[in-house]
Amino acid sequence: MKKIVVLSILAAMLLTAATPKGGVQIALLKYKGGGDWYANPTSLPNLIAFANKQLRTTINSEPATVEVGSTDIFNYPFVHLTGHGNVVFSTQEANNLREYLMAGGFLHIDDNYGLDKFIRPQMKKVFPELDFVELPFDHPIYHQKFNFTSGPPKIHEHDGKPSQGFGLIWEGRLVCYYTYETDLGNGWEDYEVHKDSEETRLKALKMGANMLQYVFSE
Repeated sequence: MKKIVVLSILAAMLLTAATPKGGVQIALLKYKGGGDWYANPTSLPNLIAFANKQLRTTINSEPATVEVGSTDIFNYPFVHLTGHGNVVFSTQEANNLREYLMAGGFLHIDDNYGLDKFIRPQMKKVFPELDFVELPFDHPIYHQKFNFTSGPPKIHEHDGKPSQGFGLIWEGRLVCYYTYETDLGNGWEDYEVHKDSEETRLKALKMGANMLQYVFSE
């Protein structure tokens, strides 16, 4: 199994101002199937800027783009997947993503509306033995620098259902966090894109910062 950068060392780097500028990147995950993996282009840069200010992390301001089946994925401790449409993982891609997650990587999936019916069967290819479980509200991911006592915040209406946060747990570790009916990525985008209120955008950014802090401090 390939080894991702040792996360304990990486965490120490990320959580100190002494980290060389641009030394660590997070990445957007590119997938096949026709879905818009490239949705919300301003979301990750805005989240990074917010985290660097609020958490004093020094994450590279420009996120990378990495394909599911590429060995380059092992260079990024945190990868983000979003979109509205179809997602397809080949056997090789599913195996590569599985190795990445088992080796210490972390995947955040953000349903940008319509993703749910596509992503669930694809993640079953990655971890056939695991099911998504809703994380309890006392899970540490909701209680980092910012506290969320009712799980992930509701950012966009979608189907009017309550927002939910699901996880895949591998050997006691949260390896994939799936935000459903919330659309955090839209809340991270530039104001002009969706014209969400400052309060709504701030809730989304705070939840995103919590995710990064959780990943880099585990």
